[in-house]
Amino acid sequence: MKNETTIFGIRAIMEAVNSGETIDKVFLQKGVRSELFQELEHLLRQEGINSSYVPIEKLNRLTRGNHQGAVAQISPIEFHNIDDLVMQVIESGKTPLFLLLDQLSDVRNFGAIVRTAECTGVNGIIIQKKGGAPINGDTIKTSAGAIFKIPICKVDHIKDAVFHMQSSGIKVIAATEKADDYLYDVSFKEPCAIIMGSEGKGINPSVLKAVDTKAKLPILGDIESLNVSVACGAFLYEVVKQRIKG
Repeated sequence: MKNETTIFGIRAIMEAVNSGETIDKVFLQKGVRSELFQELEHLLRQEGINSSYVPIEKLNRLTRGNHQGAVAQISPIEFHNIDDLVMQVIESGKTPLFLLLDQLSDVRNFGAIVRTAECTGVNGIIIQKKGGAPINGDTIKTSAGAIFKIPICKVDHIKDAVFHMQSSGIKVIAATEKADDYLYDVSFKEPCAIIMGSEGKGINPSVLKAVDTKAKLPILGDIESLNVSVACGAFLYEVVKQRIKG
């Protein structure tokens, strides 16, 4: 476990990357084109580190130092290897339950989901390297510290995790309003992984094509969808209910 740290400055970030620090996300200033800046961009792409281009005002809010157009957040946690984690869970004799998050962008939603996942016995959470919410102070606070108790893995694409689960005998279930069946009609008693989509776009269509089953929640009011963390809680507690009943 590590404390979250923000570092800034192009050379400082490059040194952190090269020394093997677990960098969660790098914020880069739009419009900067210096040679050293381009070298940093190349290094981030080469190492598959999540980055996004933002206005200078955001960088100024993140740090008061001379950031040179680059601010990085070092992750407060160490990420797990998906191969090792899945094998470890299977060998433990537990019925696997994984959660796949397809580019969730809100850190508070992420934190709330991590908290619920820990309470419902999820064995691990899989996120994508790029495009998702960073793991920062807000995530830690909203998760009530659960972020330190549940293994989290990063993959290049959520589809990679889908295929890995399926090849390991784990059924992949997408939580989506595009389903015909309600979650109450789906069996969660066997090894399974549940995919939750992003707040705005839901689950990527290419990912949806790869899953084994789709399920939805009944919506009885006028608003067409639930907050993703609330929907995730409903799915996870349906798993708990089914497995407790045997």
